[in-house]
Amino acid sequence: MTAPAAPGGPQAPARPVRRFRSARRIPAALTALLVLAAAGLALYELAAVRAGRPGTYWRRELARQLDRLTPADPAVLTGGGLLVAAGALLLLLALTPGLRQVLPMRPPPDRDADLRAGLGRKAAAQVLRDRAMEVAGVRSVRVEVGRTRIGVRATSHFRELDDVRADLEAVLAVAVGELGLAHPPRPRVRVGRAAVAKG
Repeated sequence: MTAPAAPGGPQAPARPVRRFRSARRIPAALTALLVLAAAGLALYELAAVRAGRPGTYWRRELARQLDRLTPADPAVLTGGGLLVAAGALLLLLALTPGLRQVLPMRPPPDRDADLRAGLGRKAAAQVLRDRAMEVAGVRSVRVEVGRTRIGVRATSHFRELDDVRADLEAVLAVAVGELGLAHPPRPRVRVGRAAVAKG
């Protein structure tokens, strides 16, 4: 039988917590404008031909080029490759969540399931840095928060480095749990000796 997790420590979320998804407004707006322009141009051309007017130059030229070119021509292969690359990019943007700078937090058990909260990586790094600076012997510290790992580089000007590292790991373990993240990253602590200025 496992012991219950300590308050403030990392806990597994009661239900899956999804990452925040980017709205992708700019790619969506550009794609919609391109589709709208192409559809409007094709509709205008179709209405003009149905009204008995001759087709525009671009339509006649396109028909002539399509009649002359074959699938093995370099122009066709280049155009097809560009369209495939653009389609792959749009699919990638549609499938990836985005908003990598926001870490999802676990919802409180007594709140609505639709309530979602997130914490920016820079804010989390600042909180962890402030907690790390409270450890005796730490002169400076740099914290980088990722999705799965937290990189901590500290310098110490007194005390044994192993003692400082152990205290930092203990303090950061508690601090990461207090952030309330749905998937808490694991701290990786490195401690070095501060350079002594030579007078």
